[in-house]
Amino acid sequence: MNKEKRIEILTRLRDNNPQPTTELMFSSPFELLISVLLSAQATDVSVNKATRPLYAVANTPQAILALGVDGVKTYIKTIGLFNTKAENVIKTCRMLIELHHGEVPEDRAALEALPGVGRKTANVVLNTAFGWPTIAVDTHIFRVCNRTKFAPGKNVDEVEQKLLRVVPAEFKVDCHHWFILHGRYTCIARKPRCGSCIIEDLCEFGEKVYPEE
Repeated sequence: MNKEKRIEILTRLRDNNPQPTTELMFSSPFELLISVLLSAQATDVSVNKATRPLYAVANTPQAILALGVDGVKTYIKTIGLFNTKAENVIKTCRMLIELHHGEVPEDRAALEALPGVGRKTANVVLNTAFGWPTIAVDTHIFRVCNRTKFAPGKNVDEVEQKLLRVVPAEFKVDCHHWFILHGRYTCIARKPRCGSCIIEDLCEFGEKVYPEE
């Protein structure tokens, strides 16, 4: 795929959704961090259902730490891996208080040092909370970038590095939101909705799927 085609794809996605953001519900960098931590192997919808009542009673590191592991579990038990996630949430809150004055650090290394926070989570927080031009690659972005040939790679790290190289600066901040939403609602895993895709004519996927006449 050439530069001109990539720019046209990004331009159409931007025109269709000029101000994209995560579908996770949050009102502070801390809420976003906890929601992204909880979203591993879970849907944004399921995370939002759990965090809405949680954040209503505790939406700071101090307040969640006061709930304790068992208290957190009562709110997130509908989410996959909730036992491990509850432990990580409490450990993360303790570290934020002890090392960062209760604030979410705007620093990749500091974020990745938090329990349960990997590169993808750090990228989401840096991008969505702080406006960094980072590109978090999840399963949706990995699929879209390989299927369309926009930025193919063997793993999420390869795709991320390719995207950082080929996406022009003006698109970098919003890029991962466009691709996530495109993969979630149009370029879906089992049967992509090519017939309703706004970049279908630019996509280099060789097995396009169209609804039967």
